[in-house]
Amino acid sequence: MRNKIGKFGFLGFIAFVMCSFIALKLHKAMLDYPSYWPAPAYDFVKNPVTDDGFELGRQLFYDGILSRDGTISCASCHLQATGFTHVDHDLSHGIDGRIGTRNSLALVNLAWSTSFMWDGGVNHLDMQALQPITSENEMDSSLKDVVLKLQVQPAYRKLFYKAFKDSTITGQHTLKALSQFTVSLVSSNSKYDKFIRNEKGGDFTAQEKNGLALFRNHCASCHTEPLFQVQDFKNNGLSIDPTLNDYGRYNITKNKADSLHFKVPTLRNIEFTAPYMHDGRFESLRAVIAHYNDLDTQSISLSKELKNPMRLTPNEQTDLVVFLKTLSDYEFLYDPKFSFPKNLQ
Repeated sequence: MRNKIGKFGFLGFIAFVMCSFIALKLHKAMLDYPSYWPAPAYDFVKNPVTDDGFELGRQLFYDGILSRDGTISCASCHLQATGFTHVDHDLSHGIDGRIGTRNSLALVNLAWSTSFMWDGGVNHLDMQALQPITSENEMDSSLKDVVLKLQVQPAYRKLFYKAFKDSTITGQHTLKALSQFTVSLVSSNSKYDKFIRNEKGGDFTAQEKNGLALFRNHCASCHTEPLFQVQDFKNNGLSIDPTLNDYGRYNITKNKADSLHFKVPTLRNIEFTAPYMHDGRFESLRAVIAHYNDLDTQSISLSKELKNPMRLTPNEQTDLVVFLKTLSDYEFLYDPKFSFPKNLQ
């Protein structure tokens, strides 16, 4: 009996490894990220990306059915052409014209993220969509109500069956489908990437090369290549907005050391993701650089990476902006597979 248990245990282990390998192969084909990138943090074994799951998630992402009255979709605040964030106002807008308390983060390269939202209040991508769905200033709904509305849509029952082999629509499958779409939003083909890979179209000008050198000297500790971010929260010297009264990470941990610490965002496609910072206070890259150039580095709460003054000349600031624009991935920003589905009414 003991030998039989050992045998079946071993076979089970082999089956698990094979399933894991298949899932990893599947997600690699869907993500198609460069070989020099780190391994994703997302667990594709528990939610492998399939063509049908991706398409279901894409439908849900662009459908206002996720909101209470059908007027707000994920895409309302996450536009593809602007790096999957909003562009025309500093704070997110939601149902009934309500205004949120933060600028929306760009949805890109999420497979490498271990925390979500500016304060890290969500620690798994499969749960991230719950926050906007239930927020009274965004979609003002509930997962239960969303599922009830989806269940009476024959088209969605067919899509869920194709994706999960089950026409019974559940909240778990709804969230996993959304993850299959958003985890696939990989941006890795900018001019910078072509420069790193020594490919056609990646020749840097002298100005871009100087901007890269300045970036690596002054910015890379928090915006580390190749993802141009770190999985951490930093106090970047912003004064608190007395109207929003937002203390960032402290709102989650209640640890004084986390006061005014916010998630370090990616800089990929930064040319198109204005306004900047958690409250959208800066409208241009030059304004952002000016902020870091004139920081009060004696502030006790300032993150240690910013304690050394940047103090760039006007020409150096221009070179840095020019380099940041090499992070724009036009193929990603206009890829039809990420755009509004033609069959969505």
